[in-house]
Amino acid sequence: MLRTILLGPPGAGKGTQAVKIVEKYGVPHISTGDIFRENIKNGTELGKKAQEYMNKGELVPDDLVIDLATSRLLEPDCANGFLLDGFPRTVYQAEKLDEFLAAHDSKIDVVLDIAVEKEELITRLTGRRVCKTCGASFHVVSVPPKQEGICDFCGGELIQRADDNLETVTNRIEVYEAQTMPLVDYYENAGNIAHINGAASLEDVFGDIVKAIGE
Repeated sequence: MLRTILLGPPGAGKGTQAVKIVEKYGVPHISTGDIFRENIKNGTELGKKAQEYMNKGELVPDDLVIDLATSRLLEPDCANGFLLDGFPRTVYQAEKLDEFLAAHDSKIDVVLDIAVEKEELITRLTGRRVCKTCGASFHVVSVPPKQEGICDFCGGELIQRADDNLETVTNRIEVYEAQTMPLVDYYENAGNIAHINGAASLEDVFGDIVKAIGE
């Protein structure tokens, strides 16, 4: 049983580490970002609302996110634990999550806080490119495609996501610092947070995560 939360600013590498955590511990990865993007792709009303906020680099309102995330935790695959990524993002959301879990005789085991300096985050995010056709991800510096602007896998066009331009990236980081960083203090007070150096290599970051969670 593992009930954990992954914290960290945009570009900290949470997605990469989430895959590794899910593989090792066998819990579902619940990413509110992915859920919102799926709704946007399908043109749902929630997706349209979420799109307006995400394009500006702003957070989707608390009540929308809380309802979405907590209802997801009631699904059968979460019976033996879960990995929350992108939720909670505010202290209010964290309080509501704790209330929800307590009502179901449950609680968060460990919170993983992946920290990376702002300048490094900007470099990582503004250089990201995604295939318009298959969704494969590249980076102009660290993972460049063999041919500029062309996907290695399907030959599709590589694009910069609307929320990866410099202005929006900077705003996303500032929004995170203002609204989400207080979560670090919240879980520090709860005594269940582990601080991870996100500037280290992927292997070292995951090694620190495993130490924090336990084998």
